[in-house]
Amino acid sequence: MSQTVLLTGISGFIAKHVALALLRDGYTVKGTVRRLDRAEEVRLALAPHLDAPMMERLTFVQADLTSDAGWDAAMQGVEILVHTASPFPLDQPKDEEALIRPAVDGTLRALRAAHAGGIKRAVLTSSSVAIISPERSGTFDESSWADASLPTTSAYAKSKILAEQAAWAFARESGIHLTTINPGLVLGAPLDGTFGASVSLVQRVLKGRDPMLPMIDFPVVDVVDVARMHLRAVQDPSTEGQRFAAVAGSMSMVRMGQILKAAYPTRRIPTKTAPAILLRVLALFDSALAAILPSLNKTHTVINTHAVTKMGMSFTPPEEALKITANWLVTKGYVWA
Repeated sequence: MSQTVLLTGISGFIAKHVALALLRDGYTVKGTVRRLDRAEEVRLALAPHLDAPMMERLTFVQADLTSDAGWDAAMQGVEILVHTASPFPLDQPKDEEALIRPAVDGTLRALRAAHAGGIKRAVLTSSSVAIISPERSGTFDESSWADASLPTTSAYAKSKILAEQAAWAFARESGIHLTTINPGLVLGAPLDGTFGASVSLVQRVLKGRDPMLPMIDFPVVDVVDVARMHLRAVQDPSTEGQRFAAVAGSMSMVRMGQILKAAYPTRRIPTKTAPAILLRVLALFDSALAAILPSLNKTHTVINTHAVTKMGMSFTPPEEALKITANWLVTKGYVWA
């Protein structure tokens, strides 16, 4: 009989790919959704990529990160928890607690329910923002921690840093064997029309909404690689107690524009660098810009050696991941051809 994995937030961009990887590898997947009417959306996204016996190993349960209801029942019959659910907005909220509290409390709620249900292993989707210090250029790896106390740390970064730190603290106290996956900017082809801020960023550049682009670089990874890393964390108990940076390399927004312009030369795609002084003025009126200012003109290199050596990962190059994303957006009509 296959092991059963509880996959939180299964309707998300990353989570659907994780579900696909787990089901293909023989696991039984129980996915949490805030509303059970979202279950059909997930089934429709996965069905073209799975045969009927695989789909029979997919079930759903209603559970919300902001409520205790449903979590104990969700853990019944489960051997491993994979917690992916967490918001990733482009715009920063006026009240940062609106992001931080659901991320931290929701992570602890899932882990506590898992512990109460006798589950010994958990995999957490964190983020490279919990690794990188955006205010300085440098090289970072899994031993690096971003500082949530800095005034320049965005609400999203704080939510991921504090949620991961809370998870590690709970793991030490409870004895749960935890692995974290820390992806960069996650690109690649969605399995359906539900995609988050990372793909929306490529969509924005393709639409030419901005005349120039900020000189900000991102660690980049393809969503299929992120899913493979979650699968390997589930498969391999030797990954327990470790963080893994899911990063293929870095790419600036300006470079992103240049690659997309070369691929779609007739489109009005920005390729020039926006002056820093202009961005600082605009950031007074744009919370999304204000959040990225600390990273302006900084270079952040995240080393992926740990994933390569411990998980045997080979990553899709950032430029290819970007082109896959753009091709999907154009082919599916999310930007005009």
